[in-house]
Amino acid sequence: MSKTNPVITKLETWRCQRTESLFDSSRTGRSPMNWDVVVLRVHTDAGIAGHATALAARSSIVTQAYLHETIAPVVLGRRVTEREAIWHELWTIDRHLTFFPVYLPGPIDVALWDIAAQAAGLPLYQFIGECRTSLPVYASSLFLSKTEDYVKQLRAYKKRGFTAYKAHPPGPWRKDMEIHRALRKAAGPDYVLMTDPVADYSLEEAIRVGRDLEKLNYHWFEEPFRDFEIAKYAKLCLALDIPIAGTETTRGGPWGVAQAIAFNAVDIVRADVSWKAGVTGTLKIAHLAEAHGLRCEIHCTTMGFMDIANLHVSCAIKNCEYFELLVPEEPFRFPMKDKYPIDKNGIAHVPQKPGIGVELDWDAIDRACVEHKISKAK
Repeated sequence: MSKTNPVITKLETWRCQRTESLFDSSRTGRSPMNWDVVVLRVHTDAGIAGHATALAARSSIVTQAYLHETIAPVVLGRRVTEREAIWHELWTIDRHLTFFPVYLPGPIDVALWDIAAQAAGLPLYQFIGECRTSLPVYASSLFLSKTEDYVKQLRAYKKRGFTAYKAHPPGPWRKDMEIHRALRKAAGPDYVLMTDPVADYSLEEAIRVGRDLEKLNYHWFEEPFRDFEIAKYAKLCLALDIPIAGTETTRGGPWGVAQAIAFNAVDIVRADVSWKAGVTGTLKIAHLAEAHGLRCEIHCTTMGFMDIANLHVSCAIKNCEYFELLVPEEPFRFPMKDKYPIDKNGIAHVPQKPGIGVELDWDAIDRACVEHKISKAK
């Protein structure tokens, strides 16, 4: 047994059912889309446990099954320092007919980094390599039904000290332009605004919206198309001066993002520890972007604990400008017990305890849990 290089002995999960839904019916389709979460604990022979959460928005049963049937056999009995080897092995498995959901296998990687940082007695961002200790936060809306709802929310978070706001306007594109203009009028000329329509705009529509955003002095224009429409993105980047952000849901982790960069299809890349294969995958993307002179803006995971892991990564890299907080934030804090570490000036401060450094709310987890599973090393 080594306290600095422990061996993984057990993987434990809690499948938690929840009633929240992020999207309206136009985005969910006919398939139910409760925002379920699987909580993951990785045990070691040194008595140190690492934690993470896994998104389970369409089927928590599927997420939990992947963790135990496919991922557990790869990690059990391995040393925590084998993170890179484990990360590549899971990509090999993905290639050979498993095809993980985009939010797996990031959680297992996060739990391993949590253990390693705890074993070193350091906060995760310092264990990775410290760049800073805090970041400004932008409030990131859900899809709201009325223009005035966005304006009201902007004003509320501006009053709380937040220095930036991002809208997720619901479409169609002319409605989105109306919302963009109303937000600028309410915010004033210098307040930082972004927009992410999560849209299916045509190229012509995106250019029209983008040119209007330039006049309105928006900070960036995010995801007006599906992430795989690389040629369309490249044409948009050529047509506009406003930075175009993409790659949020691109398959293939850093390899998928590399294609967008190679074809000049984005000005800002997106990554996070849930959708881009953990701390390991997110760091690879951030460093890839940095080498090409691009920002890597870390996007939220919709799960408080994983967003704190995001904050650690953001404080270990130079090329991220903001911490994204989905608002209202309380539904997304589950299963984190701590409040988000955001001060009255809208600055997020990275936790200073070893590892990820925040507590999980086990009472809330137990109340929501519908299935508890354990896989052990042989």
